[in-house]
Amino acid sequence: MELEQALEEAKSILTDFDHLVRAVLSGRRRNMETPALRIDIRPVQLKSGRFLQVMSNDGIRTTTKNYSPGDGEVISLLTSGFANILAESTEQSLSIRITKKGEALVNISQVTKEQNLSHDRTKARLLDPSDPFLIEVGISDRDGKLKPSRQDKFMQVEEFLRIMVPTLNNAISAGQIPQPTFDQPLRIVDLGCGHAYLTFAAHQYLRAQGIPVHVLGIDIREESRKRNIEIAQALGISDSIEFRAEEISATKDTQVDIAIALHACDTATDDALAWAVTNEAKLILSAPCCHHDIQAQLSKAPEPWNLVVRHGLLKERLGDILTDALRVHILKLLGYRSETIEFVGDQHTPRNLMIRAVKTKAKPESNEIEQYQSMISSWNVHPALAKRLSANLAEVGVK
Repeated sequence: MELEQALEEAKSILTDFDHLVRAVLSGRRRNMETPALRIDIRPVQLKSGRFLQVMSNDGIRTTTKNYSPGDGEVISLLTSGFANILAESTEQSLSIRITKKGEALVNISQVTKEQNLSHDRTKARLLDPSDPFLIEVGISDRDGKLKPSRQDKFMQVEEFLRIMVPTLNNAISAGQIPQPTFDQPLRIVDLGCGHAYLTFAAHQYLRAQGIPVHVLGIDIREESRKRNIEIAQALGISDSIEFRAEEISATKDTQVDIAIALHACDTATDDALAWAVTNEAKLILSAPCCHHDIQAQLSKAPEPWNLVVRHGLLKERLGDILTDALRVHILKLLGYRSETIEFVGDQHTPRNLMIRAVKTKAKPESNEIEQYQSMISSWNVHPALAKRLSANLAEVGVK
């Protein structure tokens, strides 16, 4: 079936309010930008009438907006750059996958489904507080209730999963991460895992979704390794999760699809990012913590920025921004689509910025190299990440 004809079929399902069950748009077509990472569309019945509920997820949060049935803005989403389109009615399921060449791979099947017109505004939890792993790591008590003192930690873990899961699904849809199998499970490495809240959460949640996974937690402290191994044994998951006590740089011969590092202090974040790049991680999720390296180098700033760095607090915050901006750009130069996002509200933690990077293998443009070199020259700084990845940067023309 030709792409144009396939999109017309999807449009006919989307505009038939009486039979529409849902539509899901995900993935990104080659050389195109999408308005969100994923969009879910379904019919709802409100007091004021019938509407199409459009839920857009940007990898951080989901926003919801209601449109009149047949609204042209909703229909236009079908041609807004998504590579995967699923449109389901009460009688039919249409799946479209658009290849890199712009061709449509179409699958149509007969189904029997029911509409759900309820309008639920409740944000569903991804994790059940009574999950044994939450009890074992100390976030929930033995009765399966969240401990008041661990509410913020629970929120961090949940929000991390809300970012990781759609990003992972899109990377798999785009072919950037192979579809996990039992023979070749998804490989996750948690760099500086500490008490392994994220390590266990990622493992347990993905397994519950039917995704074969193998997780490795790295932390320099032997006591952390022993504690985490005991928890894994208690949960009966030692076959697919392991822990090592060693420096990040000492972790060798390790396959990785997703590298995560939450609140690795100062240049430990650079160690984690450098390890991820060197080991060719397909997806990197890193929440930096302290930023002392660049701050210490800001003895003299280009004019008129001296007005900022003469004040200690402002200098510290500017150092944070410069550090992470350079990290993101270095990843971009090395073939990652990289960005900074807020992953949890600052009422839960003051360190709520995350670097998200997906390996695309795109070569840097000459102006991107020039911008980076101009930046470090103007500020007279030498990023720790650039030192660790100097050979990689040299390969793409960065001196």
